[in-house]
Amino acid sequence: MAVNYSTDKMAGDNRPESDELECTSEHAIDLENINSLQNQLLKEDKAQRMAEFFSFLGDANRLRIISALALKELCVHELAEIVQMTESAVSHQLRNLKAIRLVSYRKEGRRVYYRLQDNHVVSLYEAVTEHLDEE
Repeated sequence: MAVNYSTDKMAGDNRPESDELECTSEHAIDLENINSLQNQLLKEDKAQRMAEFFSFLGDANRLRIISALALKELCVHELAEIVQMTESAVSHQLRNLKAIRLVSYRKEGRRVYYRLQDNHVVSLYEAVTEHLDEE
C-alpha cells in the first residue's frame, strides 16, 4: 500500500501539508474509486489476526529471542545464555513463538535446534530493524 506525499516540501519531511489533511463532505467523491479501495482493503478477520500477531510481538524478551534466531539456529541452552534468561523462560517463549508459527525446530539426537520459521519472518524482522535504524 503506497502513500503519496507532496514533494514540494523540505527534504526529509514526509508529513502531509495541513491543507492536505482537510476533507469535507462538500466535494464529490469517486464511487468507483471508493469501491475499488474497499475491495482491496484488509478484511476484518485478517486485520484482527494481524493485530493479535503484532500484539504478541510486543514483548521485549520474545523480540530478543527472534533477534538471536535471525542470526543463527540455536538450542534452548544457547539461547538462554545469549539473551540472559533461564532455560525455562526461553522454552516458554519458544512454545509461544511456535504456536504462532514464527519459530520451528529440528532434532539432532537429544538436542533440539530452533530457527525462524521461514523467510517471511526473517524479512519482517529485518524490515522492522531497518525502519527503526532510519534517522
